[in-house]
Amino acid sequence: MITDGQVEQWLREDVGHHDVTNQVPGETTGRLVATERGVAAGLDAAAAVFTYLDVAVTERIDDGAAVDPGDAVLRVAGPAREVLRGERVAVNVAGHASGVATKTRRAVAAAREVDDDVRVAATRKTTPGLRGIEKRAVATAGGDTHRLDLSHTVMVKDNHVAELGLERAVERFRDRVSFATKVEVEVEEPGDAPRAAAAGADIVLLDNMDPETTEEAVDLLAERAADLGREVLAEASGGITVETVPEYAATGVDVISLGSLTHSAAALDYSFRTGE
Repeated sequence: MITDGQVEQWLREDVGHHDVTNQVPGETTGRLVATERGVAAGLDAAAAVFTYLDVAVTERIDDGAAVDPGDAVLRVAGPAREVLRGERVAVNVAGHASGVATKTRRAVAAAREVDDDVRVAATRKTTPGLRGIEKRAVATAGGDTHRLDLSHTVMVKDNHVAELGLERAVERFRDRVSFATKVEVEVEEPGDAPRAAAAGADIVLLDNMDPETTEEAVDLLAERAADLGREVLAEASGGITVETVPEYAATGVDVISLGSLTHSAAALDYSFRTGE
């Protein structure tokens, strides 16, 4: 949900205190047009910008739709001054979100070439203030949002293990979480994957392992999970690119996470044009 507070902050940053540029009289129409192929996202945020400015959104395609150069993804009508004031913010937020969605769709397609069940997920490497928009862009393109914030899933990382040891760290957090909260443990060596499962991990994150080492860890984890009589998910993460997704999908992991989906996605190029 995009709040008025968010939109107001975006506009205040762009419009400033003395906007002369957009002092244009009369009424006009405008349209947000894709100039390259990709996946549309963030249009709810772009629409919220215009709605806040009392500009009517007359047409909007669905987030997740494929777009080609020349496609109009959003149309508006209203006072020329307000249409022009909202233009840049709407272009920026939709372009960024659509870039995230486009990269996510590519990653998901790459994974599906090998395994229809493996999930492609984002991470918490998001832009402050824009996490909701970026995570929705991932989801609309077929990706998994992963944990939304620190309260969503407990992740035992290398720093926790360094301070407490693997088993003690898992036990400590297990004693403090809700029954509905999963515990994920990050490991850097294949042999630590079954240790994490035995300690009580619901998910084991195989961090910065190449595909061959990842497959070794997945096999060890599967053997231990069978002995424990419960499912333990395997997630590959760290240094994975869209190009290497198929290699990781072939290892048997359940989840492939890429921080680059949000922190390095190139914006999809949009142009805003007034008039018919």
